[in-house]
Amino acid sequence: MISEFVHLHNHSDYSLLDGAQRIDQLINTIDDLNMDSVALTEHGNMFSVLPYYKEAKKSGIKPIIGCEIYVAVGSRFEKKTRVDGGWGNNHLILLAQNFIGYKNLMKLVTAGYLEGFYYRPRIDMDLLRKYSDGLICMSACLKGIVPEKMLRGDFDGAKKEALLFSEIFPNRYYLEIQNHGIAEEEQNIINMKKLSRELNIPLVCTNDAHYAKQSHWEAHDIHICLGTGKERSDPNRLRYATPEFYFKSQDEMHKLFKEFPEAIENTRKIADSIDMTLPIGESHLPNFPIPSESNTSDPDEYLQSITELGAKEKYGEITPEIKNRMGHELRVIKNMGFAGYFLITADFVKYAKNSNIPVGPGRGSAAGSLVSYALGITSVDPLKHDLLFERFLNPDRISMPDIDIDFCIERRGEVINYIKDQYGENSVTQIITFGKMKAKQVVRDVGRVMGYSFSEVDKIAKAIPNELNITLDKALNKSPELMKMAEGDFKELINHSKVLEGMNRHASIHAAGVVIAPGDLTDFIPLYKSNTDDVTSQYDMKGLEELGLLKMDFLGLRNLTVIDKALGLIQAKGDSIDLEKLSFNDSKVYELFTKGHTIGVFQFESSGMREFLKKLKPTVLEDLIAMNALYRPGPMENIDNFINRKHGKKEIKYSHKLLEPILKETYGIIVYQEQVMQIANEVAGFTLAEADIMRRAMGKKIKSLMEELSIKFVAGSEKNGIKKKKSEEIFLLIEKFAQYGFNKSHSTAYAYIAYQTAWLKVHYPAEFMSANLTSEMRNIDRVVVLINECKKMGIDVKPPDINVSFEDFRPITDSSISYGLNAIKNVGKKALETIIHERDKNGKYLTIFDLCARVDQQKVNKRVLESLIMSGSLDSFEGNRSQNFLAVDVAIKYGHQMQSEKDRNQVDLFGSQTEQEALIKTPTLQDNPEWLEKESLANELEVLGLYVSGHPLLEHSADLEEFTTIDFEEDHEISNNDIITVGGMITRIVRRFDKRNREMAFFDMDCLGGHAEVVSFSDSYAAYGDLINEGNVVFVRGKPSETSDFSDLKIISDEIIPVKNVRNRLSQRINIQFSSGDTGSKDIDDLMAICKENKGDCKLIFHLPNQGSSRPLKVLAHNIAVSSTNNFISVLRSKYGKDNVWID
Repeated sequence: MISEFVHLHNHSDYSLLDGAQRIDQLINTIDDLNMDSVALTEHGNMFSVLPYYKEAKKSGIKPIIGCEIYVAVGSRFEKKTRVDGGWGNNHLILLAQNFIGYKNLMKLVTAGYLEGFYYRPRIDMDLLRKYSDGLICMSACLKGIVPEKMLRGDFDGAKKEALLFSEIFPNRYYLEIQNHGIAEEEQNIINMKKLSRELNIPLVCTNDAHYAKQSHWEAHDIHICLGTGKERSDPNRLRYATPEFYFKSQDEMHKLFKEFPEAIENTRKIADSIDMTLPIGESHLPNFPIPSESNTSDPDEYLQSITELGAKEKYGEITPEIKNRMGHELRVIKNMGFAGYFLITADFVKYAKNSNIPVGPGRGSAAGSLVSYALGITSVDPLKHDLLFERFLNPDRISMPDIDIDFCIERRGEVINYIKDQYGENSVTQIITFGKMKAKQVVRDVGRVMGYSFSEVDKIAKAIPNELNITLDKALNKSPELMKMAEGDFKELINHSKVLEGMNRHASIHAAGVVIAPGDLTDFIPLYKSNTDDVTSQYDMKGLEELGLLKMDFLGLRNLTVIDKALGLIQAKGDSIDLEKLSFNDSKVYELFTKGHTIGVFQFESSGMREFLKKLKPTVLEDLIAMNALYRPGPMENIDNFINRKHGKKEIKYSHKLLEPILKETYGIIVYQEQVMQIANEVAGFTLAEADIMRRAMGKKIKSLMEELSIKFVAGSEKNGIKKKKSEEIFLLIEKFAQYGFNKSHSTAYAYIAYQTAWLKVHYPAEFMSANLTSEMRNIDRVVVLINECKKMGIDVKPPDINVSFEDFRPITDSSISYGLNAIKNVGKKALETIIHERDKNGKYLTIFDLCARVDQQKVNKRVLESLIMSGSLDSFEGNRSQNFLAVDVAIKYGHQMQSEKDRNQVDLFGSQTEQEALIKTPTLQDNPEWLEKESLANELEVLGLYVSGHPLLEHSADLEEFTTIDFEEDHEISNNDIITVGGMITRIVRRFDKRNREMAFFDMDCLGGHAEVVSFSDSYAAYGDLINEGNVVFVRGKPSETSDFSDLKIISDEIIPVKNVRNRLSQRINIQFSSGDTGSKDIDDLMAICKENKGDCKLIFHLPNQGSSRPLKVLAHNIAVSSTNNFISVLRSKYGKDNVWID
C-alpha cells in the first residue's frame, strides 16, 4: 500500500538520550501503520543509517536517509555563544535524494564533528553550498533558522534565509510545519504559509517523532532526564511541551494538516523523488603497495611468493602435506579476492616485530591458516595442532577474513600510526561502538531519575537474575520477587524501564577496531569525534563489514607487555631467551600448573581454574589448550569428566571408531568447534567448508537448516557404512557440543602465551613478578595480590628507596624486588628521570640536602619531595621521616643556592667546589620525633595506595583471619544471596540522607589483602552509625551488592561489629577434627585439662573418625563450654593442626 503521507522527520535511539524508539520498534510501528516509506533524521549524526536501512529493506519499507543537522550562526570555526537571544546554532533537515546526496551528507556530518563542534556538531553555509548536490532540504522545527527569525519578528531576515536556501537547493527546499499543540508552532504555521505564498516555496508537514507510541511519552521524558543528568522532579529541567512527539498514523497527520493538503502531498512527492541504494556487499580493500623490487605487480602472485619463502623458513623441507595445504589456502584466498588483506596484515605485523613491538602468537581462527603462519602473522603451526583453515576462511560463505592481532598494550598505538603513515591519515580510523541500556542498568537509570532511593532501586535490580543478555520480560517470568514488585509499588518504574530497555545510551570507541579505506574515509563512511577528541567511524564494526571496508582488531594485551618487560630484565642480567623456541615439555612448568601456582599466568589465574588444575595435573600442552577451552560457561560441566578420563577413573568411549582419532587428545569429549567439523567431514563426507556451515547453524540453533543438514548427515554417514540410528546418535552428540564448543585455534594460541608466562615464572621468578607488578602499578588491589604471591614464592618486595629503586619494579637479587618509584603519587615521570639520571651519573644521594642540590627543582619540587618522604623512599638518608619532611623548605632553598653558584660557571677545570659553594653551609636536620606508626602508615597509604612498612591491622590479624569469610586473593564469583563477613579499618565516609530524609552512609574499608566498599542504609545506620568513624576497626556482615567481585567488593551491611566484640558475637562452636591417633584416653584427658583452663560460652564439637564412612561422627562435648580466645585456638591448632580446628 502506497501511503499518501510520508514521515520525513524522525528520531531513533541513535539520537542519543533523546530519541526513544529502537530501530526494531520503529520498523514494527511503520508496518502496523501500513506505511511504505519513512525517513530517519538523527540529531547531527548518521549512526542509525545502516541498521535502519537493512531492517527497512528487509520489511519492504523504503528507507530515506537523512539528518537533522546543526548550522552555526556564522562560521563553523567560530566557537562562541549567541548573545542576541537566539539559539547558538540552528536546525536543518537534509535528506539524501540519491547516492551523490548520501556522500555529500557524509561529508557534512563529518565536518560538523571534526571542524565545527561546539556543544553540537555544526556546519555552516559555506559547507552547505559546497555539498548541496543530491540533497533535499527542509527548514526543520522551531529551532530552524527561518522559523526562529519569524518568531522573533524578523520576517525580512527569514525571507532572506529562505531565499538563500532556495538558491543552494534549487527546487529541493521546503518550508516545514509541525503541530504538536504548541502555541509557537501554531504561529509558525501562519508564518510559513505566508512565506510560502510570497516566495513560492512549497510546504511540507512533519511530526518530529521521537517515540513510537503516545503512551511512551513519559518514558521519553525520563530518557531526556538521563541525557541532561536531571531528576524528573526538577522544575527547571528540559522537557518537551506536549505528549505529541510520537509516530502518528496517516489519519492523524491528515487531521492535523487538513487545511494544508499540499503539505501532505509534498511528503509523498519528496519520497518518490528519492532513489538511493547503499553499496552493501561490495568490497573496498585498500591497495597494498607491492615493493618495486618484486618480480610481479599482481597481489596473488606476490602473496604466493612470500608465502612459499616463509614456509621454507618455518619448515625447512616442504613436504607434500605442507605443499597441498599451502596450495589449497592460496587458491581459496585468490578466488575470494583477499590477497590484499593478507599482504596488509603481514606488513604491519612485520613492522611491529622489526620495531620490537611484542605481537601475540595468534588470536581467533586465524591461527588455523598455514598462510598466516608462513607470513609470520601467527606463530602457531596449524599442521602440528590439527587446526582447520575453513574455520577461519570458508569458501562457501563469502565474508571478509577476520584476523585479530594482539600487541603490547603500551605500543599498540605505534602500529596504528604505521598504518596511517602507509595508507594515509584520512584513510584510517578507529571504530565506534554503542553502549546499550540492559535490564539492570535501565532499572537503575529510570529509578534514579524518578527519585527512588538507592536501596529501593538496588532491591529491584538484584531481583533480576544474573544471566547474560537477560531482558526484563524474561526476568519477570523467572523472578517471582520481581513480578511482585512490577505488580505493586514499582509498576510504573518497571513499565518505563521496559520501554527504554535495549536503547543506545552512549557512543564510545571500540577497544580494538580499526578500519582502513582505499581512499578518503568520508567517501565511504561518516566520521565522529568523541568528547576526548578521538576520531572514529559513525558506523559500527558490523556495518563497516557490510560495506566491504577492511576492519581489523588491534588489541592491546597486557600479558605481552609483561613478557616483554620480563625478557628485558632477563637480558639485563646477561641471559638471552627466545620464547618462540620453547619445546613445551618442561616438567617444572607443568608442576607449577599442577600445584595451581598460576597467579600471574595468562588465562589460568582464577581460583576456580587453579582448583581444576590441581585435579587435572596437566602433563602436555594439549591439556592446557583443552582447559582453556573448557573453563567457560557451558563446557565447564565437562571438566570433571575430562579429568577423570585423563586419569583413567572413567572409561573413554567413542560412538564410532571414526571418532577416535578426532577425539583422542580430549579423551573422547568434544571440546572444540574444529572437532565438530572433522566429525562431519570424516563420518558424513561433508567438505570442511560445509562442515563449518553446519557448525554455525548448530551454534545459532537455526532449526530449518538443522533439519536439512541432519538429513544430509545421515545420508552421508550411510555411505561410510554407518547405520541410520547410529548416525542420528552422532548428529545429536555433535549438535549438543557445537553450541558451546570452543575455537581450538584461539585456545591453542592463548595456551602458548600461558605456557610462556608460566615458564618465565618458573625459571626467572623475580624478573617475571617485577614485570607483572610494573604492568599493574596503577591497580592497587592487583599489586597487593602480586606482592602476596611474591611472599609465597620467597621473593621480598622491598619498600621504595631513592638510591636503589627505578621507575619500574626491578629485581635486586633472585629473591628480592625493588619497589617502582613510578607507583608513588605526585612523583611524575620527568622527576624520576631527573633523579635516576643524576644518581647513575654521580652516585647515590646522601641526604635530602644533597638531593636538592643535585636535581632540577623545577621537576623535583616540594610536592615530589614530600611524597618521596611519605612513601619511605628517603629512609636511607640520615634522620627520620618527620625530620626530613620538616626540612623540605630548607633543603629546597639550599638546593637553589648551590645550583645558582653552578650556573654562574664558577666550577674550576677539575670540577672541584668553588669558594662560593664551599661557603654555603649545608643545613642540618632539626630534632623531631618520628611520626607515630599510625601516621607513617597513613602517609604510605596516601601516596602508594597500600602499606609497605607495616599494616595498622596487623595487631588484629588473628581476628581478621579467623572471622573474615572471604579470601581477597581468590576471584571466584560471589553470590548475591551469601551472607559474608569482612573485617577491616574504616577509611573514608560519606554520609547522606535517603528519599525519606533518613541518614545513611557509604564507607571504605582497608582489609588485610584487599579493600571493600560498604553501604549502610538507614535501618543499619540507625543501629550501628556510632561505629562508623574513620580509623575504627570493625567487622561488617551483609550481602554483596550485585556488581561485586573480589577486585571490587561492595557490601550492603546488615550488622557492624567492633573488633573487640567479634569473638563473643561470632563464636558459637569450636570444632576439632580428630585423626584415629588422637582419641586415646590420655589425649582426651589432656584436651579436657586445656579446656578447663579456657572456660567460656562456646560449645565444643568433636569430629571423630567414623569407620565405614567418609563422613566423621559429630559429637557434642557435654558439660563443658570453652572460650574462643586467640591463645586457646592457637594451642588447639598446634596440637591438632591448623585445618582441623575451626570456629563457627
